[in-house]
Amino acid sequence: MARDPGAAVPAVRDDGGPVSRRALLTLAAGASLLPWLGHPALAQEVAPPSAAAPATAAPGFGPERHGLSVFGDLKYPADFAHFDYVDPASPKGGTFSQVGPTAAFNQSFQTFNSLNGYILKGDGAQGIDLIFDTLMARAFDEPDAIYGLVAQSVAVSEDGTLYRFRLRPQARFHDGTKLTAEDVAFSLNLLKSKGHPIIAQNLRDMEGAEAQGDEIVMLRFAPRRARDVPLFAASLPIFSKAYYSSTPFDASSLEPPLGSGAYKVGRFEVGRFIEYRRDPDYWAKDLPVNAGVNNFDVLRYEYFRDREVGFEAFKARAYLFRQEFTARTWATGYDFPALNEGRVKREILPDRTPSGAQGWFLNLRRPKFADPRVREALSYAFDFEWTNKNLMYDAYKRTTSFFENSDLKAEGPAGPDEVALIARLGDQLTAEDVAVLKAPPWSPPVSDGSGQDRALRRRGTQLLREAGWTVKNGRLVDPQGDGLTIEFLDDENGLERHTAPFIKNLELLGIAANFRLVDSPQYQRRLNDFDFDATVRRFSLSTVPGESLRNYFGSREANTPGSNNLSGIADPIVDLLIEEVIAAPTRDQLRTACRVLDRRLRAGRYWVPQWYSAEFRIAFWDEFGWPAAPRPTYARAIPELWSARTRSAG
Repeated sequence: MARDPGAAVPAVRDDGGPVSRRALLTLAAGASLLPWLGHPALAQEVAPPSAAAPATAAPGFGPERHGLSVFGDLKYPADFAHFDYVDPASPKGGTFSQVGPTAAFNQSFQTFNSLNGYILKGDGAQGIDLIFDTLMARAFDEPDAIYGLVAQSVAVSEDGTLYRFRLRPQARFHDGTKLTAEDVAFSLNLLKSKGHPIIAQNLRDMEGAEAQGDEIVMLRFAPRRARDVPLFAASLPIFSKAYYSSTPFDASSLEPPLGSGAYKVGRFEVGRFIEYRRDPDYWAKDLPVNAGVNNFDVLRYEYFRDREVGFEAFKARAYLFRQEFTARTWATGYDFPALNEGRVKREILPDRTPSGAQGWFLNLRRPKFADPRVREALSYAFDFEWTNKNLMYDAYKRTTSFFENSDLKAEGPAGPDEVALIARLGDQLTAEDVAVLKAPPWSPPVSDGSGQDRALRRRGTQLLREAGWTVKNGRLVDPQGDGLTIEFLDDENGLERHTAPFIKNLELLGIAANFRLVDSPQYQRRLNDFDFDATVRRFSLSTVPGESLRNYFGSREANTPGSNNLSGIADPIVDLLIEEVIAAPTRDQLRTACRVLDRRLRAGRYWVPQWYSAEFRIAFWDEFGWPAAPRPTYARAIPELWSARTRSAG
């Protein structure tokens, strides 16, 4: 993935998905440790199909409803015309081009060689989700709500194990064939059996999907699964069963697949760019969830293997929009004629979503990192204060939490609600576990900003000595005489100058470290196989974390190729707390469980935390406009809400 010299690394979301209108939500599945309480994810009833024939639910099911959310709360009524943050009259046309800021599943920031973005093989093209529709679509001004797209309504069984989606009869694939319940059932079952491991993990407690005629699809879930896996399933792409009857799904391919979404695959050149062209005959263009979005005729993603080359291309108008991830470039690079003349604009937008966790993740599968004292000692060699001042123009704050920039972050001693949760876990915790969870959470050290804080170095040396390492002839060795070496693996050199002073300080501790640059396919293969010492990753966590926490931190995923558990965390207490998060019956209880989980994760010293910024820094050629509406809270929403027109003042 692309690296960020002096900024938050472009995000891999906690569900693996990009921030788009149909972004896959961070929705949980799986067993609960708390008893099931009430009906899951219910919302207001949909309007009846006609006044003469009101809708009635089948026996054992609740009423048909127009949307879902994790805790059942929805902002918009059944008869809403459009989301509040859109302009339904936004003009259509023009081109929006960018270097993609997020990656999902098998996607890379450096290149692409496949148009299949939902398997482990290959490097998928960014934006491929644009060509597929989903059962329901995301609202950007609610933390987790989705509303009907292909599905016009959903009814839930009284025990919460069956979700019956009623499809819109007008739904069509791009070739004009009808999109049916059989296609939906086929897609979800296929993704569970052959999809990317992250998808398969999130669908673990979907027991199956079955078509009941052309317009009804029934999804069956495990009785004690988390409430939100149905929302994840409802946000996954729908494939054509007929198309994949003659095309192998699990093969990397450059054949544009048959979709049903607002865009079709257009021109592309492997590893350089890909375009998506708006379908003027898109069957769902007039639905409420699509009003005021999908405004550009062409959406284009550019690829550059070198960050500086990419910036020069933007200055030359080779593409039109740039989210700036490099503090040095933002501070010193935006002094060129087009910007000075007003043809290029810059803005800083607040980012109110969780910044997640960015840092050097350490691979605990390697014995040299088994001792938490060794892992903690490495944090004493990274001088964030010096790096922020000298390399990043004081643009960033230190990341300390796995839930940074959110109210899920643990701070200070455990509060009353956290203490009550810890007490309820009872004999599943040792006295030492309880003490760690109640104490202020571990945070990385603060240096004197000199770049070589001797006090921190002494503390790092002390920890290494306690772990059984000694320095002989300037080289740190274990009792067997083997040295401690660390290779920092990356596929882009943007963070090399930030890693270099870290490496220098590690060498003062007697650790032989180096920065290893490999091409993107090799990098992805090595991550999939956990063949690395340390690597940088940013996990952009949701406001409602769920099943994806298992993929990031769960023991079961520690040795699953392609999972996001890069460090190989295998801690039964972490597993226990993940289940508490997933099973939390209210938002307040979820917040409490996340804070306790954060305390436990931080106590493990699984990473060397880096930095974050609660802002989007954007630059663009002055050819676009915002809708005349409030900006949504939970997404950048660019290009979804923009249109090709001269931007109005303010």
